[in-house]
Amino acid sequence: MDSNEKYDNVFIESFEIEKKDLNKNLKYESIKSWDSVGHMTMVGNLEEVFDIVMEMDDIIDFSSYDEGKKILKKYKVEIS
Repeated sequence: MDSNEKYDNVFIESFEIEKKDLNKNLKYESIKSWDSVGHMTMVGNLEEVFDIVMEMDDIIDFSSYDEGKKILKKYKVEIS
């Protein structure tokens, strides 16, 4: 499984959504399951899947599906 698939699966599993729901408009609190608890669940899942530890500023700035791709580059995780 490549990084793109892993990234998508974290969102799908963390927020209990379907692959078709992954898009530029997916943002914090844009769906019911992406609340503060869901956010931390997603962050924990990303850290586990990619074997990284995110800094607090990056966790706070991780505000959307697309923004997350940019943030993960800092940790040498390439998502297209």
